[in-house]
Amino acid sequence: MNIQEFKDFAGASIEFIANYCENIRNVPVLPNVEPGYLSQALPKVAPEKGEHWNSLMEDINKTIVPGLTHWHSPYFHAFFPTGQSYPAIVGELFMAGIGAVATEWESSPAVVELEVRVMDWLAKILGLPEEFLNCSEGPGGGLIQSAASESTLVGILSAKHKKIQQLKTEGTPFPDWEAEEKLVAYTSNESNSSVEKSGLIASVKMRLLPTDSEGSLRGDVLHEAIKKDKEQGLIPFCVVASLGTTGTCAMDNLEEIGQICTDEKMWLHIDAAYAGTALACPEYRYLLKGIEYVDSFNFNPHKWMLVNGDCSAMWFRNCKFVEEAFKAKATLKVPVFEPELEHRQIPDVRRFRALKLWFVIRIYGVRGIQNHVRHHIGLATYLEGLVKADKRFKVVISTLGVVCFRLLREESVTHVILERIAKRKNIYIMPYYYKGQLLFRFVVCSRFTQQEDIDKSWSEILSQTNEVLKEFEDDNIKCRKIDRAIGTGRV
Repeated sequence: MNIQEFKDFAGASIEFIANYCENIRNVPVLPNVEPGYLSQALPKVAPEKGEHWNSLMEDINKTIVPGLTHWHSPYFHAFFPTGQSYPAIVGELFMAGIGAVATEWESSPAVVELEVRVMDWLAKILGLPEEFLNCSEGPGGGLIQSAASESTLVGILSAKHKKIQQLKTEGTPFPDWEAEEKLVAYTSNESNSSVEKSGLIASVKMRLLPTDSEGSLRGDVLHEAIKKDKEQGLIPFCVVASLGTTGTCAMDNLEEIGQICTDEKMWLHIDAAYAGTALACPEYRYLLKGIEYVDSFNFNPHKWMLVNGDCSAMWFRNCKFVEEAFKAKATLKVPVFEPELEHRQIPDVRRFRALKLWFVIRIYGVRGIQNHVRHHIGLATYLEGLVKADKRFKVVISTLGVVCFRLLREESVTHVILERIAKRKNIYIMPYYYKGQLLFRFVVCSRFTQQEDIDKSWSEILSQTNEVLKEFEDDNIKCRKIDRAIGTGRV
């Protein structure tokens, strides 16, 4: 491909993406394909001779688009948002076009220094304490990881290293390997499954603790679990608290948990993957109550902050422990530039991910990000009002852009309604079991969503609810008639 062909291909691609975004609400949110459809459509071997880019564009439309779930459709209300915006798309284009990666500063100064500065911007946007900034006089700082799951693993490994070093300093009578076998971490049973997976990868025990009626992990539950484990000779070393659980966006009590972590000399890591973006709005900064106890904090701009993945922001109060845990002896040398971000992550190299974050912050500005968050929360509040106005339903939990509600009928009816909605593919919502109840879990995800889209999604839920309830009522009437007939001997 020569430069002119590249310009033509790139121009056609931008036109395709623009049209895709502009018309996304006009296509079904879910694909109508069967497993293995693409394997049947594509050849089994790679082409020997290169093809013209036009053939690729044809195949995108013919084979790829029909198999897409449209995550940015206004009728996508499942999981959580996945970030996307025009500035971020262009940022991705620049990332790919420049093709720079970095290890230490000398490998690509702009890659390292832009990330250092943009992470400080981001911390200030969220209202994080000064100690977490790269520019602070203390040992704290931040960097971009690939995902919240990776950030959790990095936090646990840092906590593990710190605890082992602490035990050595205190003169613990058993060797490192034996101490590591005794380590135990804690999280709630409502936390993301990646937290439990991180415990497996880090080779530590992970306790999944019950939550209160609001889905929050509380201090008394944590305290009791720690007490029991210590009585068994185990060594509590870390808590992974959720600022927005996966299912209901519940908030663990950071203040209660944090005080216990301080008393027990335990590491406190915060997973705020989705909800962290809300901190850009000052009215939600109350969620940071207890942040003074936190050792590491993570949220995903690639969820709700309009940044395309991968872009997961992580900060440490003291980077000493992550750097000691991750710094290979072969890299021990006097740094030309600090901070040394490469020693705060698992991979050796890093992509120029700060570029797309920089594009989004500069083009949207802080106010634009705040408006985006408030718009989504406003739409969720609007849906909550629609649900409350129908006495057949009950709102169970509504937090930020997540609304969980239930039908006040037997669970089997809810099952059928959710199955009908899924089969029709007009909207995408998720069932969720919470405290033994089957819920409708509805999330405002797309940046394109407007109030009329919420109305349409709610109408889809109502239409299937009305239809299923009528069928159940008709069946009940038939059953009662049969019962009466049997009772009078007419059958």
